[in-house]
Amino acid sequence: MRPIFWENQELRLVDQTKLPTEYLEITCKTVEETAVAIEDMIVRGAPAIGITAAYGVALSGIESASCSNREDFDQAIRLAIKRLAETRPTAVNLFWALNRMEALMVKRGTLSTGEMIHAFEQEAILIHEEDIAMCKTMGHFGAELIPEGATILTHCNAGALATGDYGTALGVIRAAFEKDPTISVYADETRPYLQGARLTAYELHADGIPVTLITDNMAGHFMKIGRIQAVVVGADRIANNGDVANKIGTYGVAVLAKENGIPFYVAAPTSTVDFRMSSGEEIPIEQRDSREVTHIRGIQIAPDGVRIENPAFDVTPNRYITGIITEKGVAWPPYSESIPVLEE
Repeated sequence: MRPIFWENQELRLVDQTKLPTEYLEITCKTVEETAVAIEDMIVRGAPAIGITAAYGVALSGIESASCSNREDFDQAIRLAIKRLAETRPTAVNLFWALNRMEALMVKRGTLSTGEMIHAFEQEAILIHEEDIAMCKTMGHFGAELIPEGATILTHCNAGALATGDYGTALGVIRAAFEKDPTISVYADETRPYLQGARLTAYELHADGIPVTLITDNMAGHFMKIGRIQAVVVGADRIANNGDVANKIGTYGVAVLAKENGIPFYVAAPTSTVDFRMSSGEEIPIEQRDSREVTHIRGIQIAPDGVRIENPAFDVTPNRYITGIITEKGVAWPPYSESIPVLEE
């Protein structure tokens, strides 16, 4: 269920705002079209945002091929990177991918403009391929943590649609299900954007993995009555101390899991770890349009003029997290010791 395609120097994205009722692909031929696709959540999920931004830089190179000199070309690329960096402030994979693309310019040497365009394209493809491989490795590590016959709760969508393919949290679930087909899943709907209802349930149902959709405020009830044996979620940024930013509502799920003695795992590649950030208190939280709260698919559900808050993410303190699953293995508490090792 790949959400991102690069063919003939064009970027195609599955429009995730249309799922699950309509499958539509859009084509991006410019940096601006790519940036808007990220901002409008046509593509979303931290790893997928990073991959898309890398391809956006490649598109910038193609757009700027006619620049008369090297300085103009380099300036066009820098402006493209700046534009893409402004799209989503919380997902650190975005900046990780852009830094990799920018590093190519620093190492440019005597490469011609045409050779640089090719280098940008190949680096973006490599970032995409690496992400898929990392997700599958994470799935292998994470599957070992899931009890036989468990029902797993997941929040938001950290599946193939949020990555290059396969998924982080859903990658763990997919690998666990391949190993033990008695595994099942509860998916939170994930208000206000309903990624759980629209995307996670869609992915798991398409794969034949038993999934039950619940509203966000049902999670505690099902934990209390023993229906859930593990929680697995993704992440948009992980601080060096193990604090995790993920879709709004994750913190509440983590508190409920701890209260009910249920392990709470985070699955994310090391590109999601911000090794320079000491704690989650430093993570910028994106504030999104109030219409995401007041409307559902264009239908108004709240009174005119009511005050709205719409943070897209919250931060879960490390004390609520049982383990962090990465492509390099599982980091365990104390995270101030296990996470820095992942950078090596």
